[in-house]
Amino acid sequence: MKAKAKFVAESILHSYAILFFSQHSVFGALLLLVTFLSPIAGASGLIAVLLSMAISVLLNCHRESARMGIYSFNPLLFGLGLGAFYQLNAAFIVWLLVGSLLVTIISVALGAFFCRYNFPLLSFPFVIGFWLLLLSANSIYHMGLKQVNSAVLNELFAPGKDSGFNVPLLCCRFTLPHYTSLFFRALSAVIFQNSAITGFVIAAGVFIHSRIQFSLMVLSFSAACLINGVTGIYPEGISYYHLGANVMMVSGALGCFFFIPSGRTYLWSVIVIPLTFLLINGMTKVFWGFDLPILSLPFSLLTILFISFFRQRAPGGKLQLTLLQHYSPERNLYQQLTNSNRLSDLEFLKISLPFMGSWTVSQGYDGDITHRSAWGKALDFVIVDDDGKTYQLPGAEPQDFYCYNKPVLACADGTIAEVSDHIDDNPIGVINEVENWGNSIVIKHAEGLYSQVSHLKKNSAKVKRGDFVRQGDIIGHCGNSGRSPEPHLHFQLQATPYIGSTTISYPFAWYLGKNHGKNKLFSFDIPEEGTVLSPISINRSLKHAFNFHPGYTASLLAQNHNTEQLEVFIDPWNHTYILSKTTGAAAYFINNGSSFYFTSYYGNRNSLLFSFYLSAYRIVFTADPDLTITDTYPLQASFNKPVLWLHDLIAPFKQLMKLTYQGKCIANSEHIEILATQNLDVMGRNTQTMAASIQITNKVINHISIKLNGRLTEIKWASESAY
Repeated sequence: MKAKAKFVAESILHSYAILFFSQHSVFGALLLLVTFLSPIAGASGLIAVLLSMAISVLLNCHRESARMGIYSFNPLLFGLGLGAFYQLNAAFIVWLLVGSLLVTIISVALGAFFCRYNFPLLSFPFVIGFWLLLLSANSIYHMGLKQVNSAVLNELFAPGKDSGFNVPLLCCRFTLPHYTSLFFRALSAVIFQNSAITGFVIAAGVFIHSRIQFSLMVLSFSAACLINGVTGIYPEGISYYHLGANVMMVSGALGCFFFIPSGRTYLWSVIVIPLTFLLINGMTKVFWGFDLPILSLPFSLLTILFISFFRQRAPGGKLQLTLLQHYSPERNLYQQLTNSNRLSDLEFLKISLPFMGSWTVSQGYDGDITHRSAWGKALDFVIVDDDGKTYQLPGAEPQDFYCYNKPVLACADGTIAEVSDHIDDNPIGVINEVENWGNSIVIKHAEGLYSQVSHLKKNSAKVKRGDFVRQGDIIGHCGNSGRSPEPHLHFQLQATPYIGSTTISYPFAWYLGKNHGKNKLFSFDIPEEGTVLSPISINRSLKHAFNFHPGYTASLLAQNHNTEQLEVFIDPWNHTYILSKTTGAAAYFINNGSSFYFTSYYGNRNSLLFSFYLSAYRIVFTADPDLTITDTYPLQASFNKPVLWLHDLIAPFKQLMKLTYQGKCIANSEHIEILATQNLDVMGRNTQTMAASIQITNKVINHISIKLNGRLTEIKWASESAY
């Protein structure tokens, strides 16, 4: 029962909040409240929402879409519009129910169609449903509906003709400055009101929801008034309805919701304003003869048009579409900035080092010796000693070189595409220019992605063409064949299956590189010449402790907290996440076999799951005591809200804050401890905001200690099912 009540409450509030691209419950509550400043319209809107919710639930429509208000925000607009334009009578109630049903059906059907092409629903169902109502009500049959003298209705049919506006408040009257009043009234027009009080509450709600969206609304309003002042498009003033429902909404949609906020999106949010004027004027002329107001149709059409337009660009542009929608411009921005460097797992195939132990890059990409032009994206590896030598004395034979006859590994799973194994090794200092590549093996890992290792030892190949190999399988041994004056291993990635194909730039997934005598973790990077690198040494106990497969369950116990029940699930897109069944919070993660890391968190920040998210933000499965793991949190994880809110206003243009994670592993034969810290950097001033410790015994997590905002929490972790 409690879950059902929560679902209904969330669905109602989200139906209101999503009018401004939000899922913020407080904003939704404010919008719900101010709709009742016009009681009939407010009640009509709420009834339309409840009816739409009931229909979508009874017909078993997509539950999450219903919870987010996707199906019910258009019926809400229909109910608000009906209540603002017509008198309450028996016919009104009948057509409210019928119209809400129709708009809900259109929302579900049109939403499925738009979803097929990955376009948003926007307000098309409302416009279609309301036009049908107006056409019917204005016909010879009238349908029993009686119009009221509505300021919004007058504005739609005679825009800009306004003689000023006085705001009644507590039986007093005061006059706001013209443009201030116009700004607030424009916001109120989205819910079919003409009230600066309503607009002020909406503006406050927008600011609570998103500082970026608020700044864009102010910018688009100011730019629209300036453009009109310069051009004189509307001599009697811009329609406050079109300012709010079309100009400001389309600028917000393109400036910060469907695109990642940036200086470029702010520029486009201004460029789109005269285009919006053009569409408003042209469509008003077209539909005037049918006695139909264009409502928010220009906003919907322009938004779809621009999304489609920018999808036609080549990938990698600086103006980025929002691929994963968090319904918060700030979160969209901060998550994008963070994950652009963190989610290489999803972009690249995992290519591992083709050897065991520590090797040195003797020639890197575009090297001066042989890595040139179309064959420049290649790497040569050797083994060196503490004196920087590649051989032991006397160094006259290939066998004297440290890397000679060392195993060469498959860098990833794949099928053997080509093998050359018959070429003799060269004497030291001699090269074979006829059989340039020497003994080589090419592996196909995916369509258009092959790896090649060359200069292998004669007759050392362990594979033949057509064999399937796993990452880490020994496929041959390092030699000195081909154009090789001394033993070394040549490695390259290429797009075709032939020995000697031209090269492509492609990173190794993970490796350790020496930095001032200490190991540093590199992920999805290309090593530079002179780098000493080695594969990650996996600690099996640590890897087992974070082996969270779907179905894994655990209980978290802490003083002054309810016991939290956790379970691991996998969503329809094959993304794994930990769900707190107690608080409803969810933390998405990736386990790639070498590391575990969180990608996003949703829900209550007081949840014990959030403490785990912060303390285990990135875990690399190695117990190297000299290795410090570093990463960056999305800024919404910060608890310093006043500073963060100020930063939000400039975030699309400049990042002055950074929230970083550092982790270190201390291990012995029986026990592993992970020490983690969080640090907030504001314009170079660094403050530690979190310190945590994760205890692992017998290959399972058993305790977490976290000090956050000066408060220490001790959490007992009890695994109920493990793998």
